[in-house]
Amino acid sequence: MTFIMASNNEDKLKEMRAILSELGFSAVSQGEAGISLDIEETGETFYSNACLKAEAAMKASGLPAVADDSGLMVDVLNGEPGVRSKRYGGEGLTDGDRNMLLLRHMEFKEHRTAKFVSSIVCVFPNGDIVAAEGDCEGVILREPKGKGGFGYDPVFFVTGTGKSMAELTPQEKNRVSHRGKALRAFEPKLRDYLKKAGQASC
Repeated sequence: MTFIMASNNEDKLKEMRAILSELGFSAVSQGEAGISLDIEETGETFYSNACLKAEAAMKASGLPAVADDSGLMVDVLNGEPGVRSKRYGGEGLTDGDRNMLLLRHMEFKEHRTAKFVSSIVCVFPNGDIVAAEGDCEGVILREPKGKGGFGYDPVFFVTGTGKSMAELTPQEKNRVSHRGKALRAFEPKLRDYLKKAGQASC
């Protein structure tokens, strides 16, 4: 079975494709399927935003669509930037700009715990939904470290690794990241759903 990945974020698509491939599933991007969508993320939770994106891609393609909505939640900032992580500080900012904005907001904060959260949702043409979540605990650094990854990876120190998210190799990141955990939690739920529906799992 082929799934549409409901995202225009090339970095996210690369990660999702790699993990789904490891799990034995075939996936194509919206662009590869000839679909052009830019869904306004109006939900107040990661799950609701993932549902919006997956449902739109499913309706446009007629195929099951998998979407991820994810972000960074900082405890001392009451969970911000949260579902607005990629819009933190307003439109027109780069990842680097948002990292610097976050560090300014955290400048005098001693309590720096945070977590990345990912919600994975698959919407089928019959309306059925399979979903899972994952998170990754860490702390906000006082300056960026590492050149890999994207988003807030350079300012997020991953608990238990001794590295920032941006210092991890892609393979290391997929093992410990919120998105990797969410997709691995998603896999048995999806296989169980497909088995019950009498469909091939890959």
